[in-house]
Amino acid sequence: MVDPETQTGWVPEADEADDEEEMPLSLRLSIADTLTLGNATCGFMAVYFTTTGILIPHLTGSQETGMARHSAATAVILMLCAAVFDLFDGLVARKLRSSPMGAELDNLSDLISFGLAPAYFVLVYGMVADDAHQRVAAVGAIVVLLAVVLRLARFSCVTVKDGTFQGMPSPFGALTVVSIVLLELPFVATLLAILGTAWLMVSRVEYPKPRGRLAVAMLSWIVLSMGLLAAWAFDAPSGQLLLQTGCALQLVMGAVIPLFATARRVNNFRDNRREARAAQLP
Repeated sequence: MVDPETQTGWVPEADEADDEEEMPLSLRLSIADTLTLGNATCGFMAVYFTTTGILIPHLTGSQETGMARHSAATAVILMLCAAVFDLFDGLVARKLRSSPMGAELDNLSDLISFGLAPAYFVLVYGMVADDAHQRVAAVGAIVVLLAVVLRLARFSCVTVKDGTFQGMPSPFGALTVVSIVLLELPFVATLLAILGTAWLMVSRVEYPKPRGRLAVAMLSWIVLSMGLLAAWAFDAPSGQLLLQTGCALQLVMGAVIPLFATARRVNNFRDNRREARAAQLP
């Protein structure tokens, strides 16, 4: 078509729909991807509050314990929010769709929220706690970080049977690590428990995937944990006792939950063996 004023050729502009079709599929973010980015943001902000509210006041000689308590609670609540985002991005991806970047974004976000953030929390604990040893705590923090890195790498490469995780999931592991720190146990006991959690994350112990009722139970537990942290942060009556009770329950669940998966596997093995024997009978 020729423009009557300029006598030059005119090419119609492409529709927005055409531009969207020409956009590489790998560059489009889905709803699930947006939730995954929320996960990464929460992990980064957890590191921020751990630094500004706990580490810097300690280095500058501030004695405001209330501020440190508020910042520690905020950092852990942000990790819990990251776990909520991680729970829902998988559900949304299964119901709707996920971009080709979804798996990569999920691993990178999990590394920030459930690898870097809890490892940094352990590192700062080693610097501010009275009975802690900074260098030993730094080793524990590195072990936590590497355990999450190895777990995420193995998760991308190894295919396991549907409905289970091989090793403690990184969100559950991160929350267990910070629960150990918040329990304020003696340093040696704290370090051993942290190393044990790191081992569980890279072990072959089976954990069920949070689906159906288990997902609802996990979400309810996260909301309850946020309430316990808030009560502790605002120095509510028995807030310290409630927090320690919640942290202790987190540790117990980390040890007990795989027993259910093991019991189910044993029962399935017995059922299959019984069926095989019945099939061999004349």
